[in-house]
Amino acid sequence: MLTQRRSHTQLINAIRTISAGDALLAPGIITRRLIKNFCRRPAPATTGTAPALEGPDPTGDRLLRFVAEGLANTEIAQRLFLRESSIKTHVGRVLGKTNARDRVQAVVLACETGLVEPGAKQ
Repeated sequence: MLTQRRSHTQLINAIRTISAGDALLAPGIITRRLIKNFCRRPAPATTGTAPALEGPDPTGDRLLRFVAEGLANTEIAQRLFLRESSIKTHVGRVLGKTNARDRVQAVVLACETGLVEPGAKQ
C-alpha cells in the first residue's frame, strides 16, 4: 500500500513538473553521464586529429573543454568573464568548425581526437 501511494505521489509530482514546463531529468547531468560513458569505450583507431580541430585555437579548445565538463553557457560565461550571448556565439562557431549538430557531438569528436580526456578535470 505504501509503495502504491509513493508511486501515485511521484506520478502527480511528475505531471506537475511537466505541466510547469520543466524537465523531469536534469539535462546537464544526463549529458555529462552520456559523454562520460561514451568516452569510456575504447577509442577507434585514428591517425592524428580531425581536420576541423587542427591548428591552434586556444579559445575554441578551452570552450570545448568547458562544454565537455557539462557547463552551461551561463557557467562558461562566468568563468571566462564574458556575456552569455558571446558564449552562445562562440559555441555556434565551434559547432560550425567541427560540423557538429550539437554540443554532445562536438564533445564526442573532441574525445575521439584526444582534445579532452574523459573523466579528467580540465
